[in-house]
Amino acid sequence: MHKEVRCFVPAAGLGERMRPISDYLPKPLLPVLGKPVLGHVLEKLSCLCGLAVHHIGINLHHKKEPIREWVEKSPYKSSVFFFPEDHILDTGGALKNAESFLSEGGVFLVHNSDILADFDLSKLLEHHNASGNMLTLAVHDCPSFNTVAVDSNGNLVGVAGKAFLSDPAKGRMMAYTGIAVYDRAFLKFLPDGKSSVVDAWVNAAAAGCRAGTMDVTGSYWADLGTPAAYASAVFDSLRADGETVYFHPESWGCSGTGIDGYIVAEKGCRIEQGVSLRNCIVLPGSIAVRGAYENCIIGPGFALSFVESAAVAASADNGTLIGVGGSDRKYFRVQRDGRTAVMMKCEAGDPDFTRHMEYTLFFRKFAVPVPELISVDNEKMVALFEDLGDISLYSWLKCPRPGLQVERLYRKALDVLVLLHGAVTDNVALCPLLANRIFDYEHLRWETAYFIERFVIGLRRMAIPDAAMLDDEFNRLALKVDAFPKTAVHRDFQSQNIMVALHETPRLIDYQGARMAPPAYDVVSLLWDPYCRLDDAARTRLLDYYSDSMSAVRGAHFDIEQFNETILPCRLQRHMQALGAYGLLSSVKGKKYFLKFVPEALRMLRDEAAMAKNDYPVLHALITKLCDN
Repeated sequence: MHKEVRCFVPAAGLGERMRPISDYLPKPLLPVLGKPVLGHVLEKLSCLCGLAVHHIGINLHHKKEPIREWVEKSPYKSSVFFFPEDHILDTGGALKNAESFLSEGGVFLVHNSDILADFDLSKLLEHHNASGNMLTLAVHDCPSFNTVAVDSNGNLVGVAGKAFLSDPAKGRMMAYTGIAVYDRAFLKFLPDGKSSVVDAWVNAAAAGCRAGTMDVTGSYWADLGTPAAYASAVFDSLRADGETVYFHPESWGCSGTGIDGYIVAEKGCRIEQGVSLRNCIVLPGSIAVRGAYENCIIGPGFALSFVESAAVAASADNGTLIGVGGSDRKYFRVQRDGRTAVMMKCEAGDPDFTRHMEYTLFFRKFAVPVPELISVDNEKMVALFEDLGDISLYSWLKCPRPGLQVERLYRKALDVLVLLHGAVTDNVALCPLLANRIFDYEHLRWETAYFIERFVIGLRRMAIPDAAMLDDEFNRLALKVDAFPKTAVHRDFQSQNIMVALHETPRLIDYQGARMAPPAYDVVSLLWDPYCRLDDAARTRLLDYYSDSMSAVRGAHFDIEQFNETILPCRLQRHMQALGAYGLLSSVKGKKYFLKFVPEALRMLRDEAAMAKNDYPVLHALITKLCDN
């Protein structure tokens, strides 16, 4: 492979299909979660494995100064060379205009500035160099874009609307991704002035030069050519990061905002009081004025609608796939009787399915705010639930809000715990599935073993030098927690399992894991949640609120001193369980976005281990080592 590769990023286009957005921002500067698409492209080009990419050409025409200014302030400044065009030279003329620059390397890679793709560019370069091709196009099967004819050997045999070198029926139609590798000799097929690179492909192939392709079907690819395509790419990026909401740190407003679906608020935007957003992107520097917005891109002086089905991934049979958590169950938003509902599909034999149905009916008897169960098919392991929307407490907190508003919602969530730990517990005999499901010593030991197996060894690859002594400490910790009084608990009462419904009402999901366990396990899951950090003063106030509420409801049955003694052991257990889950989800199930929660969970566990180091010195030493590495 060539040690030095030159790259070229076409960025001169008018973006006519993106108007009025492109009248405000050039397509290369369209933001995708705080970073312009050009930034994503340059980051990818600069990280080609084993290659020195120090020369990246960018052509300029439409709104060239903002592009130039962004590059000048970026980490890629020293690697970028500009090729301005007084008149747009088209895809071929742009390369010809940079001929002296591109001829310096043996090969050059072209990556359009409005394309996001996740396939390995190094493999494309390797394929090109091994093939003897003059040009190698990265192609994929994408029916709405399939215009490139490819034979059984992957050779280019023509382009629809241009010319075919052989019968296209003998091959297959594929889509060009906007990414290709060329030998510098290809430049001789480009005339001076304005031209299409597609004509040069066909001419090179007709002249007997090897014009090949590499099939990258199955890789992620997005062409940000239309508002709906742009929205789709932004929402895809949210899902890939395990999120539904993104608010840039330098955006303003949220105290009087209602949000649902996928929400992105970019740098410098402002959201005024009385705004409702669903599936919306607010562009940099824009203002969302009072009103309801749905399926639209909000810019300065415009709100551009797009078709929801084109921007949100959907299945014709099952509705729209929703949810980005760690569950193996699948959830779909479907239309039923003129309203939306959520369809849950479980794998055959899922032991939690029956519990989920029974718990739903039981909890609703005591006003625990779980979704209504609309229908159930036990044979197909499918259930239909009331639609609670898309915004969890975790997502709701992404939108900066006043502290009092945040604490008010947390108190409402704690009120739900008081119901669960009080009225539900008093009547738990009515639900034998829950009454007999005890979170006991064996389950507590499973959590600590899970932490060691999936996080310490599995994710961090760390050996356990004092395994026998650590095992003894885990035994003592489990015995201690198991001895505490038990109530009905959710067991995963964290911000991603608390939906924020109409009027900021908390509703519970993912409660099929409920057990009889110390109530502090739920409390610490919420107030010491790695997903959402609370400040110490707010946490203390909320802890007092829970204790006062439980005392009012339970009277002498709630011992505040005893409850306080359970908090630290339950914190240790909970955070080891959480880290074990992050290890499994990221390393085994491929949900890498859970890694971003590891530092906060480990920080909390470090503090807890320090407080308990006299009782658990080996655990303290292990956590200290994990934090230092």
